[in-house]
Amino acid sequence: MSKLQRENLIYMLLSIVLVIGGYIFMRYAYRIAEEVPFSQEILLIALGTIVTILITAMLLNKQTEVELKKEENIKFTELKTDIYLQLIENIEKIILDKSIDEKDRIKLRILTHKLAIVASPDVLTQYEHFVDEFSKIASSEAINNADINTLMDELAELSIYIRQDLVGDLDIRHGTDLVQLKKQIINNSDALN
Repeated sequence: MSKLQRENLIYMLLSIVLVIGGYIFMRYAYRIAEEVPFSQEILLIALGTIVTILITAMLLNKQTEVELKKEENIKFTELKTDIYLQLIENIEKIILDKSIDEKDRIKLRILTHKLAIVASPDVLTQYEHFVDEFSKIASSEAINNADINTLMDELAELSIYIRQDLVGDLDIRHGTDLVQLKKQIINNSDALN
């Protein structure tokens, strides 16, 4: 149980005790205060104020909890995006240089570990396919045009899964046709051959 949940439970228990205690006190105070004008109304105002304060405190705690979760999700999405972009930039560098040196291999290995931390299972599965193709191509020092096309096709497939991981929920909410989107991404990649 988190700290905020414990605090909410405490506030709820205090509210219940206050309402029950307040009811008992009010019954007693009503009998005693019948002789003094407006005393019953003053007691009701005081009890209402205390209950309002406790309910407000519970609502503020819940709002704080929701805002903290939202901030956590935003930071995690930013981290994912940064790692995905690093991966694509490293692949871009390798393709533009048309060669794979030891430094490139080490960078990709490190990015593989970073991906393991943040990527969805679907991205990791597709990345495995990319790594298989990359490993075949990496056995030679130079990269030819056929190798580039193969890497670009694999990168297009990987991009689809990265997009689903980052904004897939938005696509679903907006009614985006995912099959058509996948075709469009692959066609865009192939059109530049």
